[in-house]
Amino acid sequence: MIPLLLAPLSDDFILFNLVRYLTFRAGAACVTALFIALAFGSRIINWLRSFQRGGQPIREDGPEGHLLTKKGTPTMGGVLILLALGVSVLLWGDLRNGFIWAVLVITMGYGALGFWDDWLKVTRRNVKGVSGRAKLIAQAGLGLVVGIWMMWLLPNGLHSNLALPFLKDTLLPLSVLFPFVAMFVMMGASNAVNLTDGLDGLAIVPVMIAGAVFALIAYLVGNRIFADYLQLHAVPGSGELAVFCSALIGASLGFLWFNAPPAAVFMGDTGSLALGGALGGIAVATKHELVLAIVGGLFVVETMSVVIQVFWFKRTGRRVFLMAPLHHHFEKKGWAEATIVIRFWIIAMILALVGLSTLKIR
Repeated sequence: MIPLLLAPLSDDFILFNLVRYLTFRAGAACVTALFIALAFGSRIINWLRSFQRGGQPIREDGPEGHLLTKKGTPTMGGVLILLALGVSVLLWGDLRNGFIWAVLVITMGYGALGFWDDWLKVTRRNVKGVSGRAKLIAQAGLGLVVGIWMMWLLPNGLHSNLALPFLKDTLLPLSVLFPFVAMFVMMGASNAVNLTDGLDGLAIVPVMIAGAVFALIAYLVGNRIFADYLQLHAVPGSGELAVFCSALIGASLGFLWFNAPPAAVFMGDTGSLALGGALGGIAVATKHELVLAIVGGLFVVETMSVVIQVFWFKRTGRRVFLMAPLHHHFEKKGWAEATIVIRFWIIAMILALVGLSTLKIR
């Protein structure tokens, strides 16, 4: 909104020319989202507490310490993230850009689904919200719509192909299957972040790390000169997603202020489903779908721990891990929560560096 209002006035007020620069707007979006989150965080938490008398329902079969340390903490803090993110993007993003709107739709749509799931949990005082089948159907439907939208936005030659990391000229043709692959990427990322969100600060920092990586990727693939130099597949217009990623980082930082141990609020499915969907949408738009699996490798490992646990238990009646997802396994082994969280952050940073290496190793 601000670029559309101020850019025409740049000839009369030279300072307004700054809004023409993507880097300036990205930085402004980050600061704006952070300010909104910090300014409204306490009010939103008090609002959440007003109708969540017992806070987020805690699984009785989970780690024993959670019944003591997590009880009474409100959930649905993703509302704060989405408020800060949405307002910041609408203020600093170029609203003529289709990629901005497509990623906003998947983010807010998955956020709305997560909100409904959280609402059922806190009002019913039960850990079960929306049924798993209904949740997957809703995610698939919205993901498919946005996948088709992305296919229409992407340039010819890329719109129905899958780019492979480390290979500069290789594209995997998918034809009409591309929207379904895009749907799977967005659904997978959404549910993977959701499974990782189990300890204070565990999911939000890796999300910020992935957001920073994709802010750089979006900026590079959206710039023909940089894309050609690095032998990346250029996607005109995708650079605007750097503004979205920066706003996501700012909103997440603001949320972390309140989610730092001991957490005053949990993001809930409202935040985790939305943030994962956002990362998936950005990966599809920038043609780095497979790189997301590297950068977000922590989320992949957490998800695979659940898949392995369920599969093996159904086959043999025995468990591979003491508890899944993986972070609960280490809790059961006696690791302190802070130790698990910080070590998982370190792993996320290492994987982000590996993901960044795909931009040059080709």
